[in-house]
Amino acid sequence: MVSRGVVCIFLLSGLPLLCLELRRGIPSLGIKDVILLSGRIFLLLALLTLIVSVMTSLLNSLKSSPVHLKKEEEEENEKRQRLVRKTQQEAQGEKASRYIENVLKPQQEMKLKKMEEHFYQMTGETWKLTSGHKLGGDEDLVLESTSQTSFKTSNREAAKRRNLPKLLKEISPPAEQPWKKEIPDLPEEPCDTAEEVVTVALRCPSGRVLRRRFFKSWSSQVLLDWMMKIGYHKSLYSLSTSFPRRPLEVEGGLSLEDIGVTADTVLNVEEKEQGN
Repeated sequence: MVSRGVVCIFLLSGLPLLCLELRRGIPSLGIKDVILLSGRIFLLLALLTLIVSVMTSLLNSLKSSPVHLKKEEEEENEKRQRLVRKTQQEAQGEKASRYIENVLKPQQEMKLKKMEEHFYQMTGETWKLTSGHKLGGDEDLVLESTSQTSFKTSNREAAKRRNLPKLLKEISPPAEQPWKKEIPDLPEEPCDTAEEVVTVALRCPSGRVLRRRFFKSWSSQVLLDWMMKIGYHKSLYSLSTSFPRRPLEVEGGLSLEDIGVTADTVLNVEEKEQGN
């Protein structure tokens, strides 16, 4: 567009000159001279058109080069910014993961543990926070322990059984533990249809709940005998009521009715304090 405009300007500016020369030189200007003059003018115009075209293309290329370079720089900067943002996000995610693993989780576990301890203290079930020292057990516990021991040491037990007659002759049986001798036999459990019968449930530190029926007139000592029978010696454990929470005063001269066991009752087996 620029080159065409320049050519038009030169044509328009050259026409008056051509007309002037023609008017001045009409008497002495021939056809040959007119043709030569016209050729010179057209040659000049062609040369000017070529110069204008070259200059226009050169100017356009110079203008487009900075724009192209600017776009490339912008794209490069955008890529660099995306890479930096991605690196920062990964670093922040890693920091957050370490913070959760090393700080938040231990704090939550400690908080849950404290809440659990507080809950058991409020409900009077602190025995759930400790593990009972079992001195013995009922028949189920004995059978379970025996089966586990025999499973782990089956080969040695088989060898002992083969050599059992010899061992009985050479080795005398070990003396029974003193606490086993202290465990008396429990009276026969009355039927549930009998009168003056109460059902007592013992909640053990292990979480088991055992139930047995007694006559109200029986001695309260039978509760301690039952506790020792299931594996909790009275020198290490005591009985307490569930609600209100208080130790159960068990004496040989008092009956179950005298100590307040007049209906179906739940008693807790709790470990005695070391000072006691």
